[in-house]
Parts: sequence; C-alpha cells; structure tokens
Amino acid sequence: MSIRTDWISAGSLEALKQEGAKVIRGGIAVFYHEDRVYALDNRCPHLGFPLHMGSLCGGILTCHWHHARFDVCSGGTLDPWADDVPSYEVRIDGGEIWVNPVSRSTANAEKYKQRLKEGLEQNIGIVIAKAVVGLIEAGVAEQDIARIGIEFGTTYGTGWNSGLTILTAMAQCVDKLDKNGKILALYQGLVHVARGSSGRGARHLLSALPSADVPFERLTEWYRSCIEVRDTQGAEKVLLTSILKGVDTNRLSEMMLVAATDHFYLDGGHVFDFHSKAFEALEWADESQKERILTSLVPMMAHPTRSEELHPWQAPLNLVEPIKQAVSELERHAAQTNRAGGSADAQLSADKQEQLLQQLLSDSPERTIALLRDLLIAGTAPAQLAQLVALAAAERIVRFHTQNDFSDWIAVLHTFTYAHAVHVRLLHSNEPLLKRAIFHGAVSIYLDRFLNVPAAARPKPSASAAPANPKQLLDMLDLRQQVGPAAQWVADYLHCGGEPGALLNTLGHALLREDAEFHSFQMYEAAVAEYNLWQVAAGDFAKRAQETMLLACTRYLAAHAPTARELPHTAKIAWRLHKGERLFEEE
Repeated sequence: MSIRTDWISAGSLEALKQEGAKVIRGGIAVFYHEDRVYALDNRCPHLGFPLHMGSLCGGILTCHWHHARFDVCSGGTLDPWADDVPSYEVRIDGGEIWVNPVSRSTANAEKYKQRLKEGLEQNIGIVIAKAVVGLIEAGVAEQDIARIGIEFGTTYGTGWNSGLTILTAMAQCVDKLDKNGKILALYQGLVHVARGSSGRGARHLLSALPSADVPFERLTEWYRSCIEVRDTQGAEKVLLTSILKGVDTNRLSEMMLVAATDHFYLDGGHVFDFHSKAFEALEWADESQKERILTSLVPMMAHPTRSEELHPWQAPLNLVEPIKQAVSELERHAAQTNRAGGSADAQLSADKQEQLLQQLLSDSPERTIALLRDLLIAGTAPAQLAQLVALAAAERIVRFHTQNDFSDWIAVLHTFTYAHAVHVRLLHSNEPLLKRAIFHGAVSIYLDRFLNVPAAARPKPSASAAPANPKQLLDMLDLRQQVGPAAQWVADYLHCGGEPGALLNTLGHALLREDAEFHSFQMYEAAVAEYNLWQVAAGDFAKRAQETMLLACTRYLAAHAPTARELPHTAKIAWRLHKGERLFEEE
C-alpha cells in the first residue's frame, strides 16, 4: 500500500493494541477499539479536554470533563451542546499505522452559519459563541452574521423584543470595536435573541387583503384606526397589504410611527425605540425579511401604556393639553406653509441651541412646549430639535445623583434612548406628525427633573496626572460605586487629548465584558450614535455635546458594573478554543 509522505506515523498496530489510545504529532488521538483503528482530534470540541483520557465503549467515546459523547468512527456528537470532533483517515501498512493529518471535514463559513442556527434553536451559548468566533475569523461581515439572528428572532417568538433590539444595536456599533469587541457584541446580541425565542413556536403571518388596489393614504388610515382600538390582527393585514403593494420602506416606517405617536410616549418610550431599531435592521437585512421584521412590531401595539393616561402627565400640571394645542397649531401652520411652498430646514446658532437646552432642563414645561412649537413654526429643522432633546436627556444622566434609588437610572435612560430614536427617525423622515414625538420626549425630560435634585456635579478636568491608557478605566470598573471616579477619569482623558476612538472601544468593552441587562446596551448604542451625529457639527457647543454623551455612557455603565461576567467568559472560552489553547491547563 502506498502512503503519502505527509501522513503521520502512529507506531505499530501491536503497540496500540496494548495501549488502547495514544496521541501523535498534530494533536491527533489514535484509538484501537473493536479490532479497528480510529483517529480523532484530541481536543474535545466542547471545551478542549484531551479525548485520549476519555472512555471508549460500544463505539462511543465519552469525554470525562463534561461527558460529551462522540461516535468514534465519524466524530459526530450525540450532544447538541458539543460540536462534532474532526476525524482522520487511517491506513495500516506492514503493521504500522499511518494517519492523514488533514481531517475528513474542514470547518468553513457555511458550517459555522449552520452551527449558529442550531445554537439559536437550542439556546446554547457556547455553540453560538464558537460559531461567531469561527465566522469572524473566516472573514464574514458582522452584519451578515447579525442577519441570521434577525431572521431567527423574527420567525420564532411573539414579535420584536429586547433581544432583537440588542442585536441590532450591537451590529450598529461594531465599527467602534476591535476584533474581540466585535465577537462579544455579536455574541451578546445573538444570545439574547436565542433567549427571547427559546421554547416559542414559529410566528405565523396572516394573509394580505385580496387586493392591494387601495391608495396608500387609505391604508394608513386603516392601520392607524386598527392600532387605535388595539386590533393587531387588522393592523397586520393592512401592513402586509401595503408591503404587497410595493410601498417603500420609508413610507411604511412613517405609517407605523405615526400610529406609534398617536398616543404619548408608549410603554415608557420602548415602542418608538423598538420601531426605530427594526427599521435600522431593515437597512442591512435581506429584502425577503421585510414582512417578518415589520409585522414583528405589531404585537407590541396591543396593550402599550399610553402616557397621557398616567397621573404624572395630568397633574399637578396638565401637560397633555398644551401638547395637543401645540400640535394643532403646527398642523394649521403646515397647511398654510404647504400652500405657500415653505420648508423647515433652518438651523439654530450655538447660542440658540444653548438657550433651548437650558429650557428643556428647566422647571417650566409649558414654556418648553411653546418654545418648541414656535421654533417649528419658524422653520427650524425638526431633526435638530430632536437632537437637542436627546442632548438634554443625556444631561439628565450626567447629573443623575447616586443617592437616588438605583432603579431610577432606568427612568433617565428611557428618556434618552427614546429621544435618540426620535432624532434618528426625523433624520429619515419629513412626516409632520412625527414632530409630536419631540414634545413627548421634552415632557419626559421635565418629569425626570427630580432625579437631578440634588444634581451630580459635572466633572471638570483635574490637576492629577493625565490618564494615558484606557485600560485604567476598565480596572476602575472592576469595583462597585465608581460612577463619580469613572466620569472624572473620562473628563481628564478627554481634556488631555485622549483618543475618542480608543475610549469608545473601551466603553464598549466595559459593557460587553459584563452580564449586562437590556438597558445598558441601549445606553451604549445611543451614546455612540449621538456622539457620531454631533461630530459633523463644529464649535465648542458640539464638542461639549460629544463630551456629554461620553460622560452619560460612562456613568450609566459604571453604575451597573461589575457583574458575574458569565456570558463574556463563555465567549472567551470559544475564542481560546478556536486558537487551539489548552483550557484544562493553567494559563
């Protein structure tokens, strides 16, 4: 028998019969079992334990570390949480055993994609982590990886949820992260998608109306009417009919967001934010996913809390009626402007921006509503006003005092992420009715005012040594109660010319190395996005606004660290396994 020179000798057959198992060059384990010779990779694909130290009985090789079981012939696993172990061709020539060092199956991008789908279906974190590592190392684009999770999450479960929002948010931020950060970001998002769909069946779509020969304006009326009475089935059929009609995504988003702003600040801002994230996912999702992504938003419209019905919005000041009156005046003005051919794209000066910012943070909500109304009537760009509302909401986080109840962090977070979502959508839309959301965000900022009493001091650059290494911030966040010191570190870092890109990456790791809850992911993504959007502006006001975003993000993440860090530990294991490290030995 002719053996190629690159094959590896495993010694004599008689010796292997006595030993039972041995490890040869290349980390290959060779076994003698039931009068045959088999060769497998010696690393258990689950967590890397040496398989030659396992047990072999009845054709099943069992790893002693976590008892993963493998068919010794093919390397196939009986346990879904373990991968198949690579197997190798064996030949015997003149009583000597030879092993082909090239495994029978080579991992490639398609195999990793399939394993990712299986990990999502079974809700197994280590499988998801190893698939993400393999795909990143194979050069697959991050958004292509996220697309698999979006498809799964919108197919199974009850609709768009926090997991899909986390995944989309992280996919939007990967360009700010190093390779390790990209892996952690996608892994965290995908794990939360799997958890949100675990144990749930497929979501079956309704059918569209028999004919799509209905004006889109009429379909919009029907959709809003269905949402008004919480008829999600009717709304889904109207939405599917609009998609079948070929209505473009921007107009579909406007139809859905108008319905989402017919009532005030639905579910503490989550409804608008979830809609915005779904539309962001559509920008890079497959066209075939449009129906599932958009219809996944409809179930949340069944029972959302309508804030105008809540006591804080009604008393001691009635904040609902002033908003309704302002919106009515805007509608009357819009009708006149349309006839005259006017537009709304004027930009505020830095001084005017500062005045509006201070008004948004004031104790005079009626004046704030009136000022916003007047600025809109004067032709100020709605997106700029929304950007300033988001900035004011971030200021609330910067000034949030740690003597407040810990759960109140989420109140200021909700306002900020809502205001950010409104800003993003108004950058994409000129729909007049979406301006209502600006007022809703402004009132939420007012209602958060007591969380700034007393106000935490905004950190000023200190005379201490300039921080040079962003890792110092991560070391600081290994301890609790570091909200103030962490913010001070960031202020000093920026004042001394620290690289913002390195800081954004570090803040990303501060988030992704934790077992973070949903709102922390929202915080990071919104702060990064708003930071980027202020980058296009010039001047001291814009520079201070960027600093505000970084300080707000730092303070929020510091307040929620450290955690047990179980999730990122799983991702770290997956990467170490991919690199061939020996986990069963001390580092």
